[in-house]
Amino acid sequence: MSTSIPSCQHWRSKRDSDDILWLFLDRQGESVNSLSSAVLQEFDSLITYATQHLPRGVAILSGKASGFILGADIREFGIFTDPVEVTKAISQVHDMFSRLERLSCPTVAAFEGYCLGGGLELALSCSYRIARDLPSTKIGFPEIQLGIFPGFGGSARSVSQIGGMKAMELMLSARQVNARQARALGLVDEVIGRHEELYWAARRAILARRRSRGPGLLGKLSNLAPARKLLAQQMRKQTTLRAREAHYPAPYRLIDTWERYGGDRAAMMKEEAQAVGRLMVTPQAAGLRHVFGLMDRLKKEGKQSEFRARRVHVVGAGVMGGDIAAWCVLQGLEVSLQDREMKYIEPALKRAEALFRKRRLDPAAVRAALDRLRPDVNGDLVSQADVVIEVIVERLDAKQALLRSLEPRLKAGAVLATNTSSIPLEELATALQHPERLIGLHFFNPVAKMPLVEVVRGAISDEQMLRKGAAFCGQINRYPLPVKSSPGFLVNRILAPYMLEALIMHQEGIPIEAIDAAAEDFGMPMGPVELADTVGLDVCFMVMNTLGQRGDQADRNPLIAKATAQIRALADKGSLGRKTGQGFYRWEQDKASKQRDKAAGHDLQAIGIRLIKAYTDECVKALADGIVADADLLDAGMVFGTGFAPFRGGPMHYLNALAGVHQHD
Repeated sequence: MSTSIPSCQHWRSKRDSDDILWLFLDRQGESVNSLSSAVLQEFDSLITYATQHLPRGVAILSGKASGFILGADIREFGIFTDPVEVTKAISQVHDMFSRLERLSCPTVAAFEGYCLGGGLELALSCSYRIARDLPSTKIGFPEIQLGIFPGFGGSARSVSQIGGMKAMELMLSARQVNARQARALGLVDEVIGRHEELYWAARRAILARRRSRGPGLLGKLSNLAPARKLLAQQMRKQTTLRAREAHYPAPYRLIDTWERYGGDRAAMMKEEAQAVGRLMVTPQAAGLRHVFGLMDRLKKEGKQSEFRARRVHVVGAGVMGGDIAAWCVLQGLEVSLQDREMKYIEPALKRAEALFRKRRLDPAAVRAALDRLRPDVNGDLVSQADVVIEVIVERLDAKQALLRSLEPRLKAGAVLATNTSSIPLEELATALQHPERLIGLHFFNPVAKMPLVEVVRGAISDEQMLRKGAAFCGQINRYPLPVKSSPGFLVNRILAPYMLEALIMHQEGIPIEAIDAAAEDFGMPMGPVELADTVGLDVCFMVMNTLGQRGDQADRNPLIAKATAQIRALADKGSLGRKTGQGFYRWEQDKASKQRDKAAGHDLQAIGIRLIKAYTDECVKALADGIVADADLLDAGMVFGTGFAPFRGGPMHYLNALAGVHQHD
């Protein structure tokens, strides 16, 4: 029998003079490590070797600087259509990781950077775990966001390792923790500093035969049947507040699995393989995987330039401008905020302080953040800014006058951007000597919660400026969506007919509560009427007015005039929605006060079909008009810009799935 270590494409291995077997994962042709079927197949052969030729210890590390293991390779998930096949594949990984776990020698996973999903599941199969304390070290289970739960033994091992309550919270929330938090939870056994070497820490642990201690008394108690029953009830209540079971079944199946089998690791492992097998082939999981791919694509859009901003200048301290400024400060930038008088800037400073406190910054960090946000009534700091963003009233003449005054003061290479929500860039740029330098950076309200920014390209926009704008979005943790300049761009163009359809229904006598309930039943985070209130009825009316309703629509449906008149009447009397406390709804403590019983007796499914048709019809038209380059970018824009039901994968993905269903009818 050969005693040589198997030759691998994705693993580098060696057996040193201390008889330690070192395994370095360095997936070929990829910038990050993930557990593809090829990677796992090779790992299986290495575990077989270690079993047959037992070393003094096994150390598993990354061969890449980018981190340990990002998880399983989700690009391979879509090849499965049969839950039995998924369960079979999962069971093979269970067997592999269990053989690693059963090795009589110490086994150590030592890592920095990402240790997520399947990476953490592999690490939990080792007898000891070491993490380096770096800002980039992120540990957790993101599987719920993909419509499944940890399937490579992670659900069973984590509840056994750190106790049911801690493990379930981590899995259900998809929360990522740093090295020290992971140590406090019990996921990690040792944390080393940034100047220590993982290699030597792993070697030291193996020679000392260190082993993980497992859960404390409370952790053990939380896995007993009476505690599981009680805790599972609470978990279901909390989950119901965030996600409906019909839309997102995975968290409910995880709770069921733990409640029934959490006291028996082998039984929970077996049920994990079955339950994840069934979940993997659901339409919801396919939709969420699609969204994950969209998120990845938008992140790459933000990495096409090396541009990094240090200073940002925002003109306009209203809700939108003030919140953009505060968000940039929160991301570590220095920001100057300009408006006509100091009295207009002061409310923005108060809102910024509230945001910093809400983000749980300590008092010193709040002070430091506020120091980076400088009022600048006269615009003296424009010349120092790397990015200048115009966020004033949505009027062509006012914006043109401002842009004309800003241009001579800009430093060379600075990005000049407008946050217009509907005015074409070509019209705004006529005020400039160099119209090609103007781009759109269209943020969404509320800025701290909405992850998308439309990066708007005018007919003659400079490519380098567009790339800089996208890089700036990436720098402030926002997803840049490249869109063509056109009335309403992408998101507002599609939302306008959707909201208008809702208002027409209301004119027909359908209560706003029923309309919003129908949209929520479909999977939207909020209904179109509540959305209109959230955006602001003045903004909604302005966007609808700018976009202009087609004559054929008005002829077909005279209720359009009544619907737009209603929204204008509310705006004219100052009932603008959430920001004023009254719109279509009364708002109390930032929540719409709804009379839920008004939705009773209405056919919510029929209402939902009609609403979504208005939405998707406009998506199809926008795509045909080339507002975005392809269907995936349109899906990305509508999921991250409007919260279109993520489990449906985006409007175009949804239409394709619907067409597939109809083909099979």
